[in-house]
Amino acid sequence: MGYEFNFENLSINLSLEALVEKLIARKEGVLGRGGSILVSTGKHTGRSPENKYLVYQDALKDKIWWDNNNKMSEDQFEILCSDINSYSHSKEFFSQDLLACANKKFQLKVRVITEYAWHSAFIKHLLIPPTTEELDSFKPDYTIISCPNFKASPKKHGCKSETLIVINFKKKTAIICGTEYAGEIKKIVFTILNYLLPAKDVMPMHCSATQEKSDPSNVTIFFGLSGTGKTTLSSDENKILVGDDEHGWSSEGVFNFEGGCYAKTINLRKEDEPQIFNTLTKFGTIIENMTFKDSDRFPNLSDSSITQNTRCAYPLNYLDNISPDKCTEQPKNIIMLTCDAFGVLPPISELSLAESIFYFLSGFTSKVAGTESGINSPIPTFSSCFGAPFLPLHPHIYGAMLKSRVLDSGCKCWLVNTGWVGGGYGVGKRIDIPTTRKIISAISGNFLTNTSKQSDPGFGLKVPLEVPGVAKRFLNPRALWEREDLYDIEAKKVRQMFVENFDQFGVFGDKDVNDIFEKLKSF
Repeated sequence: MGYEFNFENLSINLSLEALVEKLIARKEGVLGRGGSILVSTGKHTGRSPENKYLVYQDALKDKIWWDNNNKMSEDQFEILCSDINSYSHSKEFFSQDLLACANKKFQLKVRVITEYAWHSAFIKHLLIPPTTEELDSFKPDYTIISCPNFKASPKKHGCKSETLIVINFKKKTAIICGTEYAGEIKKIVFTILNYLLPAKDVMPMHCSATQEKSDPSNVTIFFGLSGTGKTTLSSDENKILVGDDEHGWSSEGVFNFEGGCYAKTINLRKEDEPQIFNTLTKFGTIIENMTFKDSDRFPNLSDSSITQNTRCAYPLNYLDNISPDKCTEQPKNIIMLTCDAFGVLPPISELSLAESIFYFLSGFTSKVAGTESGINSPIPTFSSCFGAPFLPLHPHIYGAMLKSRVLDSGCKCWLVNTGWVGGGYGVGKRIDIPTTRKIISAISGNFLTNTSKQSDPGFGLKVPLEVPGVAKRFLNPRALWEREDLYDIEAKKVRQMFVENFDQFGVFGDKDVNDIFEKLKSF
């Protein structure tokens, strides 16, 4: 079904050691402390969702969420493939045969062909390596090709710029070009799984997952957008890490899609995140867009001069607290993380089933001044299901799956604010990581289930009256503002943001969820 590419010089399934040798010889990066790899991703230091496309076919007309996905015609895709084929002649490329999904019932065989050796090492970290026996009979379900130095043509290929990320579900082929940002490769895999798994009664999730060391059956899921603390809070040496970013939830339980982690490193502190910190000096860890001194080849963790989105990629076995099979039982708790830079959401609130679906579909966080050029005040960010750029299907489908899974498992749902209290960004104080960890511990330790709750004045959420180790006053966001009337004004603004965002869904197919929407409108 796929396009027949002809790579004349293809290095197949090289070891990490061989890839490191290649990338150094090709001057794609430099050796860092401990044998880590320091690389630059050029002008693209993050994903380019505006340049992401799906190939249109009549069979997909009513299946794909086209309001969220750009279209490319089949003819334009064929031209693109032909041009990539011509471009690849005489150039060395690198191929890795890898698996996605730790649960073998749902495994996807992926062949990733990259122009850069370091991209091959990156995806080798991030996905699951097959056994020798699995490699012997490997036939890919999907092929992904990354050509950073090939520039797409808007006129020929029907795209917006020279940067292009496109998936053809019929041909089972994806192409990335015009960007060196390696994260696009892993997110292509996630998008494919978001398309395939709902038909198999598996809910794909942009989340991290942990188990309690004292009781591995006690599983917690963390939903959250970039910057909310999803990876940080799950990479806790006191917990067992299942995975930090992408999971499936079947009738049997939760399983990781990946075999590695892709963690943010800006202002990384060993005291707060020792597990991630220690990977920075492991052999082959990919460290992106960080400055360093030749004297020690260790990244300057506080330097955001290249980008705020500094990252490192490493395999899960570089951590000492990982789940051996990356599969768990049903979760006991779901935590939806939000970084509220407006300072109006409570640090923790218990969600009803309807609220859980509403806040899941909303996928709220906020960007603050300094994270991107031109941002001088907090900007609300809504990303459906905490991962809108990776959703080929309508959010209603994933929302309905969440409802079904929560009802079947009986798990509790919580909203946790990792942003500001006592005022918005620039006035209030950001909630520190140790405080959030105490909140998470109280949730996973089942200390809050029977704790008395009060109604939050800004959103009507149920807020625990006490959390072990956290000051009671801290749990009431309105009381922390110097002037409560200013809190009321700001809370009203944020409620209106939620209302305006939810309007896109029209009347959701669940009366209780619609009631939450109407409640916020009239609050």
